[in-house]
Amino acid sequence: MLDYDKEAERYDASRGGEPRAAAAAQAVLGLLPEGTRRLLDVACGTGIVTRRLAAGRPGLSVTGVDLAPAMARQAAARMPGTVVLADCRRLPFRAGRFDAVTSVWLLHLAPTAEDVRTIVGECARVLRPGGVYVTTVDKAAAHNVGSDIDAVMASRPRRSARDAAAVVETYARDHGLLPAGGAGFTGHGQGRSPRRTIADLRRGWFVTLPPGGALADGFAARLAQLPDQDRPRADPVFTLRAFRKAE
Repeated sequence: MLDYDKEAERYDASRGGEPRAAAAAQAVLGLLPEGTRRLLDVACGTGIVTRRLAAGRPGLSVTGVDLAPAMARQAAARMPGTVVLADCRRLPFRAGRFDAVTSVWLLHLAPTAEDVRTIVGECARVLRPGGVYVTTVDKAAAHNVGSDIDAVMASRPRRSARDAAAVVETYARDHGLLPAGGAGFTGHGQGRSPRRTIADLRRGWFVTLPPGGALADGFAARLAQLPDQDRPRADPVFTLRAFRKAE
């Protein structure tokens, strides 16, 4: 698992920067009902998407929350007075406070399936009846674009996707959240090159391949044999799902 305090300084630049953030925010805003006034962005990270959510609709008040202090500090610099340091499994807000809750690129990071269930439950708790929860699903699958890199990495050990769409929908229903649409957006600047994928292997991006292990080194050696080492392959397309809280 990556250390997001250590990742904070390079996070935006290494993940598509403003173009990716703009695409994500536009897709999220498209799933929010008219009249949404109070939005909570759970796991807001550096605030690069959160800031665009706040600016993207007149009258929308946005609060960000993140667990990593270094990420939260960057978000707070972008959005002074609106960022809270907290664990998304225990949100420090009263029930029904928000008209909408978002969690972009969060659920796939949860250590266990029970953590995902808890996070979805907390997002539902702080959402008012009739409010909407928007989250990304199937993140790992989005990175498989059918490239030569994907062919090399296809045999790596895998764990069950914490954010599989069907699983998230089940947890959502358990907490009174009903499907309310979806959208997709391009992860601009996240197309992988062989050299970048090798670097990701060496810093622990692939959770089932510990850096420095024989298995990780074997994949790195195969990636190093691919042509066009610095040419990014196709960008991933991420999936959003929206859920409405029963009234």
